[in-house]
Amino acid sequence: MINDSVAVIIGSKESQRKGDRTMCGRYALEATKSELWERYLLGEMKEDVEERAEIFPTNYTPLIMPGNELVHHKWGFVEPFAKRPLINARAETILEKPTFSQPFRTARCLVPATAFFEWEKVGDEKLKRKIAVADIPIFSMAGILKTYQDENGNPFTVFSIITTAANDQMRAIHDRMPVILEPEDEAFYLDQKADPKLVWKLLKPTEQRLLIE
Repeated sequence: MINDSVAVIIGSKESQRKGDRTMCGRYALEATKSELWERYLLGEMKEDVEERAEIFPTNYTPLIMPGNELVHHKWGFVEPFAKRPLINARAETILEKPTFSQPFRTARCLVPATAFFEWEKVGDEKLKRKIAVADIPIFSMAGILKTYQDENGNPFTVFSIITTAANDQMRAIHDRMPVILEPEDEAFYLDQKADPKLVWKLLKPTEQRLLIE
């Protein structure tokens, strides 16, 4: 773990220790273009959307921006101090940590998903669990964006997913979970003029019932 973030260390012993593992290191977006259009009341969709049974760090994936615009960006901040992309940011410290504070204050996005994956240790085995939200077929994880420059000076934008403490259902699998926003809170989360301290109050464990396979 680097600072308040989670780097991608899938498969290593370090990554499998409870409390110091990659959280929400993969997720799914099994939704059509028309389903996303209807779910988020999108305007003109210039980009195609591919249904994805599994999305990995560094993949390009759909995001919802202010103004109900759909864009694609790559998953994972690329900080100079980090050996791997920073795919998560902790809700508890997001207002203070330099890597994430400004993106949270000024560049928030929604990360649409139909499920996320986590590995549960059962005896000597690690079982892959698929976790969906019972009453929200396409749910929104809280995301933040950051723009960097490549070696040629060209800008590129990436995103990270905010995590919080696990709710009661999730705690048996992992002590953290992605922030899953209530649909009625999504517009406020995207409002870049909103007080960040009030937006921060949305970063809590979901009370929605989870479906765990």
